[in-house]
Amino acid sequence: MPPNIIPAIMAGGRGTRLWPLSRATAAKQFLKLAGEETLFQATLQRVSDSTIYGAPLVITNEEFRFLVAEQARELGAKLSGIVLEPLPRNTAAAVAVAAQIVGDRFGKDAFLFVLPSDHAISVDDAYKSCLHSACLAASDGKLVTFGIQPSGPATGYGYIQCGTDLGNGAHAVKRFVEKPSREKASALLECGNYYWNSGMFLFQVGRVIAELEQHAPDVLTAAQAAVEGSTIDADFLRLSLEDFSKAPSISIDYALMEKTANAAVVPSHFSWSDLGSWDAVWKIEEQDLDGNVIKGNATAHNTKNSLVMSRTTHLAVQGLDGVAVIASEDAVFVGRLEEAHEIGNLVKRLAADENTAHLTESHPTSLRPWGGFTTMLNGDRFQVKRLFVHPGKMLSLQKHFHRSEHWVCVKGAAEVTIDDSVTILHENQSIYIPQGSVHRLGNPGKIMLEIIEIQTGSYLGEDDIVRLVDEFGRA
Repeated sequence: MPPNIIPAIMAGGRGTRLWPLSRATAAKQFLKLAGEETLFQATLQRVSDSTIYGAPLVITNEEFRFLVAEQARELGAKLSGIVLEPLPRNTAAAVAVAAQIVGDRFGKDAFLFVLPSDHAISVDDAYKSCLHSACLAASDGKLVTFGIQPSGPATGYGYIQCGTDLGNGAHAVKRFVEKPSREKASALLECGNYYWNSGMFLFQVGRVIAELEQHAPDVLTAAQAAVEGSTIDADFLRLSLEDFSKAPSISIDYALMEKTANAAVVPSHFSWSDLGSWDAVWKIEEQDLDGNVIKGNATAHNTKNSLVMSRTTHLAVQGLDGVAVIASEDAVFVGRLEEAHEIGNLVKRLAADENTAHLTESHPTSLRPWGGFTTMLNGDRFQVKRLFVHPGKMLSLQKHFHRSEHWVCVKGAAEVTIDDSVTILHENQSIYIPQGSVHRLGNPGKIMLEIIEIQTGSYLGEDDIVRLVDEFGRA
């Protein structure tokens, strides 16, 4: 296996297919759905073998930048860079950007391994064999995708038909089939040589750049200009907005893979799931004797073949079969597992109603580079939040024009700066921050700091923050 395989991890996607846990600003790649790590962290672990891979490049967006950095830091994962897309442009532009950066840093012969950040994959002998086959095919100038052995006539995936055997486990791609109806998917499976499109690709940098130049020159030109015009901001590479916005919003499948004469597929039999529905989550988790997956604050009685998850209020489920019951801090989803892939229609209905649209955008819990906060109660001219601050971290030195705050320390120790005064708060102690005062909260201890914050004032929006000093480079 060549040691210069550089993973390019796509971590900027937003989605609501696992609503109410995943939302527009709380994408599923940063959730813990299968194990003790988030899906993004599991992806980093999967490419952590330095005898095979170089340090991965992560492509994400402005909103997720600190999540990427913090979750990589928690693992001790070394990254070759975090690239910030200024606006969404689908996967073709992201691949072109990654190819340009990897080519500049590692040379045109380097292997670029493009992979999503939100899939569950087992690294076993079958996986390693498929990766080896892909490298051999890529060395011969092929643009390789990984085809997953179908387990049924799924309608949520694209399909790839295998063509000529290229040897060493790879085949030429005969054709791509977009997401089919159930009837058509069943017919494809009867043929026996169709595989699900995994969204994972491997190619040599020089080859993919040449192919993009031939088949998608507008994508490549915009991507190259965006890289050339990029700026460094702390640990992040910010692509040029003006140049990147000129790239068409198109997938790498449409822009290149369906046009090139050099597309190849490696039929893959390793364990894989895109976790695109609650049904998929239920399938990959360990089930009890009744076929149930019970996680978090939940109890099930006389219930079978169901997924019950709660991160907040205790769920008690009785007398059900084949359902998903999922509770977040502010919403509960109940539906049949076999219909879980249709949750998008429900989310669209919620988004269209001004009274429920916020439920599709963000969680009451918001993560920040220093920790985060949970909104516990909203009222007329007051708001109650729970702040949690990681050891050694501190919030920005800031002030508010429209609100004052009371802080109560409930766990750990807090270092509180108010104007020219510094106070150490211990558990069960409190302090008042007057409106307009310059203040800061830090955690000087070795355990998580938890603060109950009571805000009062005429305006309580998050944009009423004037940051005077901020270690994370936020304005």
